[in-house]
Formats: sequence, structure tokens, C-alpha cells
Amino acid sequence: EIIKFGRGDDFYVESADTHNLLRPETVESLFVMWRVTHDQKYRDWGWKIFQAFKRFTRVEPKGYSSINSVRVTDPSHVSWRDHTESFFFAETMKYLYLLFADDSLMHIDEYVFNTEAHAFPINPKADE
Repeated sequence: EIIKFGRGDDFYVESADTHNLLRPETVESLFVMWRVTHDQKYRDWGWKIFQAFKRFTRVEPKGYSSINSVRVTDPSHVSWRDHTESFFFAETMKYLYLLFADDSLMHIDEYVFNTEAHAFPINPKADE
């Protein structure tokens, strides 16, 4: 959830910060970078994140939960927080969808997204 920089050239995560609340900021950035550059690595990274969500945060029968530690490598040992923030579906999943959707859907030259991932059409006549 929280990374810090300053130990040499690398980043680190303190033990109290290893949780994951399913926040949207990383996939939002991947979506924007994909749309601007069309560098496949952004979709590849997004796919890995989506797969990790499915593998480590999915709970039955059909839900997702934030988790206590991203350092767990065996899904059977995940410690769920039994809580899903509304932004997971409203923002995180929306940006993952847009990352893999055709660029003509919600083109970034025609829409601006607010901090809650709501799309607002850009009105070109407003500049006149």
C-alpha cells in the first residue's frame, strides 16, 4: 500500500504498510500511460495486477477483499480484511476495463476523469 524511497537506489516497504486496500491509483496511471504511449508494458503490468487481484483478493462466493499483506505468496495463506472499499469497483475495475478497451471508448482527448473516476466530456466550445 505504501512504498518509500531512500535506501540506496531502491524502494522499500515497512512491515506496517504491506496491506492492500485495492486502490485505483496504479491502474489509473497504467491506463493513462497506455493511452499516451501505446507501450505494451502498461497493459502487461495491468494484466498482472488483475490476475493478482483474482488470485489473492477474490473471496467466495463472488467478492473481493482488501488483504493484510502483499508479501504472502500462497493464496491459501492470505489474511483478508473482510472489507471491500467502494472504489475497488467504481474506480480500480473501471480503469482496468478502460486499459484493455479500444482507445475510441472514452478517448482521453474527449474526456477528463475526476478523482472518483467519473468521466466528464470536454467541451471544446468552452475555450471560445
